[in-house]
Amino acid sequence: MTTTLPQTGRRRWAALGVLSAAVLLLSIDGTVLALAVPSLTEALSPTAEQIIWIGDIYSLALAGLLALMGNLADRLGRKRVLLTGSVLFGLVSLLAAFATSAEQLIAARLLLGVAGATLMPSTLSLIRNIFPDDAERTRAVAVWSAAFGAGSAAGPMVGGFLLEHFWWGSVFLINVPVMLAVVISGIVLLPESRDPSPGRFDLASAALSMLAVVPIVYSITHLATGGISPLFLVGAVAGVLFVRRQRRLANPMLDVDLFRSPAFSGAVAANVIAIFALVGLLFFFSQYLQFARGFSPLEAGLAELPATLASIVVVGLVGVAIRRLGRGRAIAVSLALAAAGLALVAPAAGQSWYGWLALCLVPVGLGVGLAMTLAGDAIISAAPPRKAGSVSAVTETANELGVVLGIAVLGSMITALYRSNLVLPASAPAEATDSLGMALQVLDPALTGIAKEAFVSAMQTTSLVAAGCTLVAGVVAWRLIPSR
Repeated sequence: MTTTLPQTGRRRWAALGVLSAAVLLLSIDGTVLALAVPSLTEALSPTAEQIIWIGDIYSLALAGLLALMGNLADRLGRKRVLLTGSVLFGLVSLLAAFATSAEQLIAARLLLGVAGATLMPSTLSLIRNIFPDDAERTRAVAVWSAAFGAGSAAGPMVGGFLLEHFWWGSVFLINVPVMLAVVISGIVLLPESRDPSPGRFDLASAALSMLAVVPIVYSITHLATGGISPLFLVGAVAGVLFVRRQRRLANPMLDVDLFRSPAFSGAVAANVIAIFALVGLLFFFSQYLQFARGFSPLEAGLAELPATLASIVVVGLVGVAIRRLGRGRAIAVSLALAAAGLALVAPAAGQSWYGWLALCLVPVGLGVGLAMTLAGDAIISAAPPRKAGSVSAVTETANELGVVLGIAVLGSMITALYRSNLVLPASAPAEATDSLGMALQVLDPALTGIAKEAFVSAMQTTSLVAAGCTLVAGVVAWRLIPSR
């Protein structure tokens, strides 16, 4: 394997700082745009369909290209692909920030997704090669996971601050200096590594991987508005064909036989559910804080800090958890801890003092952060370093699928429950049933309390459902993932 590792421990951890900065920015970019939609709608006048594509095209491009980009990183060099993607991400962010039409912004978001797909698997695969020691690598993945979780939680806070002081394009413009720092420091600190014998590039596998992921992700994101799309079947068929082709190839794009291992499959499932719970919670929790409690976007972002800080504490606890419990039991216990926090959100949401909710977020952040770290480490450790990019793409696809499922499933559930709980006079505007945000705009002040109560009740039920799903994932992890 062609590789040049940093010579000292200090240099390795500095390299990890570069990789963490990249993934932190990417995760912020995934959640920061939601708050800017009203401002960019006023400036660019997009249609309703264009607004949907502004939000969706990034995730579709990112998820669809992860497997391909992970394979290309193994072939061309992970450092080269990472730095190329960083330059592209910074340049396209400028285009997005100064877009003058909805079409330009959609095109820029598409290119941001392409650039993001080059960055995500490269960061984890470089960690796999920079940290050959198992214990060090686990701590490094913990830092990486904390950066990912912190970015997802910090997105609304960063977006709220920028939108209170600048125009909507500022949520993209912040990418430029960060990516510039990543490129400059990455040239100096990051080692290069690649697969020395990658074999022939299989174009059919690349096409099938995209044809499998993109329709499924699209169908999930539109589950609430259009039901199950026929595209889901297209993606499922392409997925079956992709798996069959990988099993026939001497040097496959992805070693699908890894999924025969219960430990590997259990780790992937645990990763998906952990992200599903965290992102789903943050999605409706942000709405709850702003609409039901009246927090500003910045205040809402700060109110979510307990989960972020708890996920960072995981860096110091991951080694102890593995030594005391073993990997499988540690993942199971961490998911059970997150489930307990999600369950406690339900009664705390009805309390007037926010402090109770802040306390509930601590076990959620701690449990999800620990589960993500251990599951992600198990996934990237399952393959030899020469295939690190391809297997890292599995982790990233699991993360992206968890994000999509969390927003689509839990978001659809809370919308449906809100509508069923909402009882208004016949004279009330019909638009009030769309969402709590819309209800606060169209209802008389005397009726807004009814809408808030309906939303809080829906959020409480959804929290319990998320807790149940997370607990089931913990049981799966306990049974499938070995502790030794």
